[in-house]
Amino acid sequence: MKSATAGPTVTEDAWDGGREARGPRLPAAWCAVLLFAGVSVVVGCRVADTDGVTPVPQLLAFLPWLLVPTAAGLLFTLRSRWWAGAVWGVALLGLLAWYIEPYGRTEDPAGPPLAHLRVLTSNLEYGRATGPLVDAVRREKPDLVFVQECDHRCDAVLARDLAAAYPHRSAVPGDGSEGSVILGRLPLRPTAGVPGTLGMPGATADVAGRTVRLQLAHPMPPLPGLVPLWQRELGRLRDAAAAAPDVPTVLAGDFNASQDHAAFRRVLDTGLRDAARLDGADRTPTWPARTAPAFGAQIDHVLVSEEFAADRARFLDLGDTDHRALVVDLTLHAGR
Repeated sequence: MKSATAGPTVTEDAWDGGREARGPRLPAAWCAVLLFAGVSVVVGCRVADTDGVTPVPQLLAFLPWLLVPTAAGLLFTLRSRWWAGAVWGVALLGLLAWYIEPYGRTEDPAGPPLAHLRVLTSNLEYGRATGPLVDAVRREKPDLVFVQECDHRCDAVLARDLAAAYPHRSAVPGDGSEGSVILGRLPLRPTAGVPGTLGMPGATADVAGRTVRLQLAHPMPPLPGLVPLWQRELGRLRDAAAAAPDVPTVLAGDFNASQDHAAFRRVLDTGLRDAARLDGADRTPTWPARTAPAFGAQIDHVLVSEEFAADRARFLDLGDTDHRALVVDLTLHAGR
């Protein structure tokens, strides 16, 4: 017999529904945790100024795109009403926005202008884009051409088709991705270059009475298992950049690194500036060419010392290669 004074009963299902309404919905909250945890590892390495271990170096190349999983995680926190997670996500968004800002110095060079140089750099993907490069060189008429992944066939084609306009060169011959060459309208004096798995020739040139150092960059990519080698070869490029701080320098090529990699920022910390950044194009993707400019990373660069100003940075789709070429106009100033 039920008591007439008994109040309404609360069923177990009703209690569970109330608890769900007040607390986080676990599936959505767990999705947010997984997204935020992955992004936090990459952002944490960026904060710590380190490239970490695989897969962090690979993901750092696409740092701006981490805004997408972070935003998705925030949607999951709102759906689950997990407010502590929402704070986590907002903090990640703030850090990403901070680090997406360009890195490096941008001061104007001192002294009057002395000479103008047009520089083109291109990775030909095992020489496949040799023909399109020849067409681009004839169209753009650069003074200096830095070519990566120029195999023996590519080298022979360049010597045949461009020798009249570019009689001067410094090269490291090689098969597949190992060969590289610097071509010049003006006389070049080859130097030892930078030792690496892939060819990285160097040269000097006399520009308006000043010696200018030229160095091609092509360190190994940060593939799984090769990250320490990639870091060592970028370190050698950094040492080369720092070796003669008072000599005007152009360091150009496929760095296999973006401004979000600590090893690349070490190169910039020698005083070099990214020419694309000086022209406001620091986040324009150059790789992979098949998805650029909608998606990708800028890993092909023309770095210059403080004696240079830069403008008219253009990114060329050559076809037959996974990299876009970069053309930039430089102005050499007298300096201090």
